[in-house]
Amino acid sequence: MAMPVSALYQPYDVKGEVAIITGASSGFGEAIAWRFAELGCKLVLIARREERLQALAAALKEKYGAPCHVVAMDVRDIPACEALLSKLPAEFAQPDILVNNAGLALGTASAATNDLADMRVMLETNVLAVMALTKAALQAMLPRNKGHIINIGSTASHEAYPGGSGYNASKFALGAYTTAARHDLVDTNIRVTQISPGAVETEFSLVRFKGDAARAAAVYAGMAPMSAADIADNVVYAATRPAHVQIADIIVTSVHQSGAKYRAQPASK
Repeated sequence: MAMPVSALYQPYDVKGEVAIITGASSGFGEAIAWRFAELGCKLVLIARREERLQALAAALKEKYGAPCHVVAMDVRDIPACEALLSKLPAEFAQPDILVNNAGLALGTASAATNDLADMRVMLETNVLAVMALTKAALQAMLPRNKGHIINIGSTASHEAYPGGSGYNASKFALGAYTTAARHDLVDTNIRVTQISPGAVETEFSLVRFKGDAARAAAVYAGMAPMSAADIADNVVYAATRPAHVQIADIIVTSVHQSGAKYRAQPASK
Protein backbone atom coordinates (compact mmCIF):
# COMPACT_ATOMS: atom_id res chain seq x y z
CA MET A 1 0.00 0.00 0.00
CA ALA A 2 1.01 3.64 -0.28
CA MET A 3 1.02 3.89 3.53
CA PRO A 4 2.07 1.44 6.23
CA VAL A 5 -0.67 -1.01 7.14
CA SER A 6 -2.65 0.26 10.12
CA ALA A 7 -5.25 -1.40 12.30
CA LEU A 8 -6.79 2.05 12.75
CA TYR A 9 -7.48 2.92 9.11
CA GLN A 10 -8.61 0.77 6.22
CA PRO A 11 -7.42 1.82 2.75
CA TYR A 12 -9.34 1.14 -0.44
CA ASP A 13 -8.26 -2.08 -2.14
CA VAL A 14 -7.68 -1.66 -5.88
CA LYS A 15 -6.87 -5.33 -6.46
CA GLY A 16 -8.58 -6.60 -9.62
CA GLU A 17 -9.49 -3.12 -10.83
CA VAL A 18 -8.77 -1.93 -14.36
CA ALA A 19 -6.41 1.04 -14.53
CA ILE A 20 -5.83 2.91 -17.79
CA ILE A 21 -2.54 4.80 -17.82
CA THR A 22 -1.47 7.18 -20.59
CA GLY A 23 2.15 8.04 -21.21
CA ALA A 24 3.01 4.64 -19.78
CA SER A 25 6.21 3.98 -21.72
CA SER A 26 8.48 6.00 -19.41
CA GLY A 27 8.66 8.40 -16.49
CA PHE A 28 5.61 8.85 -14.28
CA GLY A 29 3.45 6.53 -16.35
CA GLU A 30 5.86 3.62 -16.16
CA ALA A 31 6.33 4.10 -12.41
CA ILE A 32 2.56 4.30 -11.89
CA ALA A 33 2.11 1.08 -13.87
CA TRP A 34 4.59 -0.72 -11.61
CA ARG A 35 2.79 0.42 -8.47
CA PHE A 36 -0.67 -0.54 -9.70
CA ALA A 37 0.64 -3.90 -10.92
CA GLU A 38 2.11 -4.47 -7.47
CA LEU A 39 -1.36 -3.84 -6.01
CA GLY A 40 -2.99 -6.39 -8.33
CA CYS A 41 -4.58 -4.16 -10.97
CA LYS A 42 -5.29 -5.02 -14.59
CA LEU A 43 -3.55 -2.45 -16.77
CA VAL A 44 -4.21 -0.72 -20.06
CA LEU A 45 -0.89 0.84 -21.06
CA ILE A 46 -1.06 3.68 -23.58
CA ALA A 47 1.81 5.52 -25.29
CA ARG A 48 3.30 6.05 -28.74
CA ARG A 49 6.34 3.78 -28.28
CA GLU A 50 4.95 0.27 -28.68
CA GLU A 51 8.25 -1.56 -28.11
CA ARG A 52 8.63 0.07 -24.71
CA LEU A 53 5.03 -0.73 -23.81
CA GLN A 54 5.44 -4.37 -24.79
CA ALA A 55 8.64 -4.63 -22.74
CA LEU A 56 6.91 -3.04 -19.74
CA ALA A 57 3.89 -5.33 -20.06
CA ALA A 58 6.16 -8.37 -20.19
CA ALA A 59 8.08 -7.22 -17.12
CA LEU A 60 4.90 -6.55 -15.14
CA LYS A 61 3.49 -9.93 -16.06
CA GLU A 62 6.72 -11.69 -15.08
CA LYS A 63 7.05 -9.84 -11.76
CA TYR A 64 3.43 -9.63 -10.62
CA GLY A 65 1.39 -11.70 -13.07
CA ALA A 66 -0.37 -8.46 -14.00
CA PRO A 67 -2.81 -8.71 -16.92
CA CYS A 68 -1.83 -5.96 -19.37
CA HIS A 69 -3.22 -4.67 -22.64
CA VAL A 70 -1.01 -2.42 -24.76
CA VAL A 71 -2.40 0.40 -26.92
CA ALA A 72 0.15 2.18 -29.12
CA MET A 73 -1.37 5.55 -29.95
CA ASP A 74 -0.80 9.28 -29.75
CA VAL A 75 -3.33 10.81 -27.36
CA ARG A 76 -3.56 13.79 -29.72
CA ASP A 77 -5.57 11.45 -31.96
CA ILE A 78 -8.90 12.49 -30.47
CA PRO A 79 -11.07 10.05 -32.48
CA ALA A 80 -8.83 7.23 -31.18
CA CYS A 81 -9.34 8.49 -27.62
CA GLU A 82 -13.09 8.60 -28.11
CA ALA A 83 -13.15 5.05 -29.51
CA LEU A 84 -10.69 3.58 -27.00
CA LEU A 85 -13.10 1.64 -24.79
CA SER A 86 -14.95 0.12 -27.74
CA LYS A 87 -11.69 -1.39 -29.00
CA LEU A 88 -10.52 -2.89 -25.71
CA PRO A 89 -10.95 -6.59 -24.90
CA ALA A 90 -13.88 -7.21 -22.56
CA GLU A 91 -11.54 -7.84 -19.61
CA PHE A 92 -10.24 -4.27 -19.86
CA ALA A 93 -13.26 -2.37 -21.20
CA GLN A 94 -14.74 -1.31 -17.84
CA PRO A 95 -12.10 1.00 -16.34
CA ASP A 96 -12.11 1.73 -12.63
CA ILE A 97 -9.17 4.13 -12.71
CA LEU A 98 -8.04 6.49 -15.47
CA VAL A 99 -4.65 8.13 -15.03
CA ASN A 100 -4.29 10.97 -17.53
CA ASN A 101 -0.52 11.16 -17.32
CA ALA A 102 0.59 11.86 -20.90
CA GLY A 103 1.82 15.43 -21.08
CA LEU A 104 4.74 17.61 -22.09
CA ALA A 105 6.28 21.05 -22.17
CA LEU A 106 7.98 22.46 -25.25
CA GLY A 107 10.39 25.37 -25.00
CA THR A 108 10.67 28.37 -22.71
CA ALA A 109 9.96 31.17 -25.16
CA SER A 110 8.17 34.34 -24.09
CA ALA A 111 4.61 35.22 -24.98
CA ALA A 112 6.03 37.40 -27.77
CA THR A 113 8.06 34.63 -29.37
CA ASN A 114 6.18 31.40 -28.66
CA ASP A 115 6.17 28.79 -31.40
CA LEU A 116 2.45 28.38 -32.01
CA ALA A 117 2.95 24.86 -33.34
CA ASP A 118 4.45 23.92 -29.97
CA MET A 119 1.54 25.64 -28.21
CA ARG A 120 -0.90 23.51 -30.18
CA VAL A 121 0.92 20.29 -29.29
CA MET A 122 0.87 21.17 -25.59
CA LEU A 123 -2.80 22.14 -25.55
CA GLU A 124 -3.87 19.07 -27.52
CA THR A 125 -1.81 16.70 -25.36
CA ASN A 126 -2.23 18.28 -21.94
CA VAL A 127 -5.87 19.34 -22.20
CA LEU A 128 -7.93 18.11 -25.14
CA ALA A 129 -6.74 14.50 -24.87
CA VAL A 130 -7.55 14.48 -21.16
CA MET A 131 -11.05 15.75 -21.89
CA ALA A 132 -11.62 13.12 -24.58
CA LEU A 133 -10.32 10.20 -22.52
CA THR A 134 -12.19 11.30 -19.41
CA LYS A 135 -15.42 11.58 -21.37
CA ALA A 136 -14.88 8.09 -22.76
CA ALA A 137 -14.06 6.58 -19.36
CA LEU A 138 -17.08 8.18 -17.73
CA GLN A 139 -19.39 6.34 -20.12
CA ALA A 140 -18.26 3.15 -18.36
CA MET A 141 -18.00 4.62 -14.85
CA LEU A 142 -21.32 6.44 -14.57
CA PRO A 143 -23.61 3.39 -15.05
CA ARG A 144 -21.72 1.67 -12.21
CA ASN A 145 -21.50 4.86 -10.12
CA LYS A 146 -17.87 4.04 -9.46
CA GLY A 147 -14.47 5.17 -10.68
CA HIS A 148 -11.52 7.47 -10.21
CA ILE A 149 -10.09 10.02 -12.65
CA ILE A 150 -6.52 11.02 -11.77
CA ASN A 151 -5.00 13.85 -13.80
CA ILE A 152 -1.30 14.66 -13.64
CA GLY A 153 -1.02 18.42 -13.35
CA SER A 154 1.98 20.44 -12.22
CA THR A 155 3.08 23.23 -9.96
CA ALA A 156 2.66 25.08 -13.26
CA SER A 157 -1.09 24.42 -12.85
CA HIS A 158 -1.02 26.81 -9.89
CA GLU A 159 1.78 29.29 -10.50
CA ALA A 160 2.69 31.05 -13.74
CA TYR A 161 6.31 31.91 -14.49
CA PRO A 162 8.36 33.69 -17.19
CA GLY A 163 8.98 31.50 -20.21
CA GLY A 164 6.14 29.17 -19.33
CA SER A 165 3.17 30.87 -20.94
CA GLY A 166 2.22 27.99 -23.23
CA TYR A 167 2.82 25.26 -20.67
CA ASN A 168 1.19 27.33 -17.93
CA ALA A 169 -1.85 27.90 -20.12
CA SER A 170 -2.24 24.17 -20.73
CA LYS A 171 -1.76 23.18 -17.09
CA PHE A 172 -3.99 25.95 -15.70
CA ALA A 173 -6.63 24.74 -18.16
CA LEU A 174 -6.16 21.17 -16.96
CA GLY A 175 -6.55 22.29 -13.36
CA ALA A 176 -9.74 24.18 -14.16
CA TYR A 177 -11.12 21.23 -16.11
CA THR A 178 -10.31 18.85 -13.25
CA THR A 179 -12.10 21.07 -10.73
CA ALA A 180 -15.12 21.51 -12.99
CA ALA A 181 -15.32 17.76 -13.59
CA ARG A 182 -15.26 17.22 -9.83
CA HIS A 183 -18.20 19.62 -9.53
CA ASP A 184 -20.05 17.84 -12.35
CA LEU A 185 -19.66 14.50 -10.59
CA VAL A 186 -20.38 15.63 -7.03
CA ASP A 187 -23.66 13.67 -6.92
CA THR A 188 -21.86 10.43 -7.83
CA ASN A 189 -19.31 8.15 -6.19
CA ILE A 190 -16.74 8.95 -8.90
CA ARG A 191 -13.62 10.65 -7.58
CA VAL A 192 -11.56 13.24 -9.45
CA THR A 193 -7.99 14.01 -8.39
CA GLN A 194 -5.14 16.15 -9.63
CA ILE A 195 -1.52 15.45 -8.73
CA SER A 196 0.67 18.56 -9.14
CA PRO A 197 4.40 17.72 -9.13
CA GLY A 198 7.30 20.13 -9.11
CA ALA A 199 10.68 19.24 -10.59
CA VAL A 200 11.06 15.52 -11.26
CA GLU A 201 14.09 14.04 -13.01
CA THR A 202 12.60 12.19 -15.99
CA GLU A 203 12.68 12.70 -19.77
CA PHE A 204 10.46 15.78 -19.26
CA SER A 205 13.19 18.43 -19.49
CA LEU A 206 14.94 16.61 -22.33
CA VAL A 207 11.68 16.80 -24.30
CA ARG A 208 11.14 20.43 -23.30
CA PHE A 209 14.58 21.40 -24.61
CA LYS A 210 14.22 19.18 -27.67
CA GLY A 211 17.12 16.85 -26.92
CA ASP A 212 19.55 19.37 -25.40
CA ALA A 213 20.93 17.19 -22.60
CA ALA A 214 23.03 19.97 -21.04
CA ARG A 215 20.06 22.32 -20.65
CA ALA A 216 17.95 19.47 -19.31
CA ALA A 217 20.57 18.55 -16.70
CA ALA A 218 20.90 22.18 -15.61
CA VAL A 219 17.25 22.18 -14.52
CA TYR A 220 18.13 19.91 -11.60
CA ALA A 221 21.52 21.42 -10.67
CA GLY A 222 21.81 22.37 -7.01
CA MET A 223 18.84 20.34 -5.86
CA ALA A 224 17.75 16.81 -5.12
CA PRO A 225 14.87 16.39 -7.59
CA MET A 226 12.03 13.98 -7.09
CA SER A 227 11.86 10.71 -9.01
CA ALA A 228 9.02 9.20 -10.99
CA ALA A 229 8.52 6.75 -8.13
CA ASP A 230 7.73 9.67 -5.81
CA ILE A 231 4.89 10.77 -8.08
CA ALA A 232 3.60 7.22 -8.48
CA ASP A 233 3.45 7.00 -4.69
CA ASN A 234 1.20 10.07 -4.57
CA VAL A 235 -1.06 8.62 -7.27
CA VAL A 236 -1.40 5.35 -5.37
CA TYR A 237 -2.01 7.22 -2.12
CA ALA A 238 -4.96 9.05 -3.71
CA ALA A 239 -6.33 5.87 -5.30
CA THR A 240 -6.20 3.87 -2.08
CA ARG A 241 -8.01 6.27 0.24
CA PRO A 242 -11.39 4.92 1.41
CA ALA A 243 -14.12 5.27 -1.19
CA HIS A 244 -15.74 8.21 0.61
CA VAL A 245 -12.47 10.18 0.63
CA GLN A 246 -11.61 12.29 -2.42
CA ILE A 247 -8.14 13.79 -2.71
CA ALA A 248 -8.76 16.94 -4.75
CA ASP A 249 -5.14 17.91 -5.37
CA ILE A 250 -1.68 17.06 -4.10
CA ILE A 251 1.03 19.66 -4.70
CA VAL A 252 4.33 17.86 -4.21
CA THR A 253 7.85 19.22 -4.62
CA SER A 254 11.43 18.40 -3.74
CA VAL A 255 12.58 19.69 -0.37
CA HIS A 256 14.76 22.06 -2.43
CA GLN A 257 11.84 23.57 -4.33
CA SER A 258 9.25 25.94 -2.86
CA GLY A 259 7.41 26.96 -6.03
CA ALA A 260 7.41 26.58 -9.78
CA LYS A 261 10.53 28.75 -10.11
CA TYR A 262 11.73 28.94 -6.51
CA ARG A 263 14.41 26.34 -5.91
CA ALA A 264 17.88 25.84 -4.51
CA GLN A 265 20.58 27.16 -6.79
CA PRO A 266 23.90 25.53 -7.69
CA ALA A 267 26.79 26.55 -5.47
CA SER A 268 28.99 29.16 -7.14
CA LYS A 269 32.44 27.96 -8.14
